[in-house]
Amino acid sequence: MSRPTLWSTADMDDDLADAVDAELSMYAQQGQNPAIYDQLGAQIEQLEPLLAIQQHMAALAAVPDVVKSFIVSFHQAILNRDLPSITIFYTTTFPKLTDRFYSRAEWPEPEIIAPLLSSNNTTEDQVHIFLVLYRDLYYRHVYSRLQPNIDDRFHSYENSCELFNYLLNSPSSANDESDEPAPVDLVLPEQWLWDIIDEFIYQFQVFCSWRSKVKSKTDDELMMLADGTGVWSSYSVLNVLYSLIQKSKINEYIVALKEEQGKENPRPAEEVAQSISPYTALPLYRTLGYFSVLGLLRVHVLLGDFTLGLKVMDQVGEFLLGGSSFGAKTNKSSFTALPTLPATHISTHYYVGFCYMMLRRYPDAIRTFVTVLNFFQRMQRMRNYSGYERKDQYDQIAKTADRTLALYAMCHSLVLPGSPFTRLDDNITNTAKERYGDQMGRMSRGGSDALVAFEELFLYACPKFINANSPPYDDPEAIALLLNADPADAAEGSSPIPTDPTHRHLRLFLASAGAQSPLPTLRSFLHLYTSLTTEKLSSFLDLAEEEAIQEMMVLKQSSKSLSRIVPVPQGSLLAGEMISTSDLNFVIDDNTIHIAESTVGRRYAGWFIKNTERSQRVLDEIRGSPLPRGKIGQKQGVPGAVTSGADAGAPAGSTDTSGQKKPPTKTVAWGGAGTRATVDA
Repeated sequence: MSRPTLWSTADMDDDLADAVDAELSMYAQQGQNPAIYDQLGAQIEQLEPLLAIQQHMAALAAVPDVVKSFIVSFHQAILNRDLPSITIFYTTTFPKLTDRFYSRAEWPEPEIIAPLLSSNNTTEDQVHIFLVLYRDLYYRHVYSRLQPNIDDRFHSYENSCELFNYLLNSPSSANDESDEPAPVDLVLPEQWLWDIIDEFIYQFQVFCSWRSKVKSKTDDELMMLADGTGVWSSYSVLNVLYSLIQKSKINEYIVALKEEQGKENPRPAEEVAQSISPYTALPLYRTLGYFSVLGLLRVHVLLGDFTLGLKVMDQVGEFLLGGSSFGAKTNKSSFTALPTLPATHISTHYYVGFCYMMLRRYPDAIRTFVTVLNFFQRMQRMRNYSGYERKDQYDQIAKTADRTLALYAMCHSLVLPGSPFTRLDDNITNTAKERYGDQMGRMSRGGSDALVAFEELFLYACPKFINANSPPYDDPEAIALLLNADPADAAEGSSPIPTDPTHRHLRLFLASAGAQSPLPTLRSFLHLYTSLTTEKLSSFLDLAEEEAIQEMMVLKQSSKSLSRIVPVPQGSLLAGEMISTSDLNFVIDDNTIHIAESTVGRRYAGWFIKNTERSQRVLDEIRGSPLPRGKIGQKQGVPGAVTSGADAGAPAGSTDTSGQKKPPTKTVAWGGAGTRATVDA
């Protein structure tokens, strides 16, 4: 869908421009007085602003009245710092108006709706910041519903920089002579603040992927990319996130909260924030700083630095999920001090678990995935969950949860069974088998089919990696070399085209998974013996003796892992201890393999919980069933009574073998029999 260039300085109609150019050329060719030429050009320059104003007025008149009323009310709510109204406008009204009027079209441009915001009570700065926030929604809609062109990509970056510059470097006040920045008196809902950070990183990711495809660019796009090498650069994005963290002092705030938790009379979170800095005292900056830490994790993962991604989560990771073991338990005080959104919860677990998986810390990855998948399953059973009023948000979260389940299936096949540290959640495992049963079967059997299954799931579930550096658009010779290069030579390494980052990480992962593919067969033979010679084992595996010993060393290496399942006092996500991840251990002594197998007891707690829930469901079904009806023609006894054995068919009030009179019985609501008073005949 082609759309006009945004923020155009000359909105004059193309036909009018062509006619004017023809007239000017005619005057020049006829040798007329140059003064006439200059006079006509001056008249055209005077007409251009009038034409632009007329076009803007016509565009404003085409905006529906309900949209105009929404923009005015939205602006007034932000001026009044009315957080409940802002939340309703953002989460409910804006999506409804989008679906009604702009599902396949752009929202009105900011310059068109600007006249609606002018009034006696608003200043120029207030109108400007609202237009910046409005452009944030405008470009987010373009990226989600339409196809952005190069102008949209550049202008969205400029608007993001303008917004963050306003938040970070806003002057203190008009009466203050100092040039030092001060906090901005602005109130926005947590969901909007998260969407600002999330969309900023998403647009950066999309731009980097689009920028790396050199051959699909037009000449105009190549020229603009050559002039704008700093647009959406990795340095600028990281600088924004680190600046928000530093300005909000979120890490210092979390450390102070930890210190207060150990005191008998801890201070409230607001008082702790006020004691750190004026920026930390405002929820706007605390929330942006917290979300920037989570955004840094995502950016570092997209750039392929998994260690640094976990490093930036040293303070926030423990507060997000609680406990010294990531995902072990919930720290309730953290959820009251820091913002909690389901999108942040699921997204952060996904990226942390992926970092652990790429670092071959499969027990930590499994624990992280199980935590978030259990959370998502509980969330699915809840109606009208907070933060899920918009279907697009829920669909995005559900997609992330499904990708997390695929990563869990991969780790399930890579981890060695039997260790108490790698006990897998039965419920999540059954869900993974229902969703990815075929791939899990191939991965567990090993061989070439396993690598194909690993590749399928990895390409589906991994983040969309990006290149940190831009192609050399400012070097015409290098760009010409890239345009004339053969893509078939890229796989051989002889092409100047850079390797796709996703396939680069895929090769690294498959190299690790491929080394473990023969291990299931090797483990099956070792389980049959307590000792055997290396010569006999190599004959079983149909390998040379040296190759068999190499596979045993791979098995030995795979049975050890650095893990945080053992509590770590420091709370760092990178810290941990070496643990055994297998129930099988062996030593090689003089060409003889001695094997020791540890047996892990059954987990009775899970068995009892599962059967208790099943019994509860059966009982609820019985209680919800209707009362049974009595037999037709029944003359004696209470209708619906249940009798059995020797009492079957006995009349009400009959005597038993001891001569005592038995009271009649009547069925209760859930099918049981209760004692009732004797009914007189």
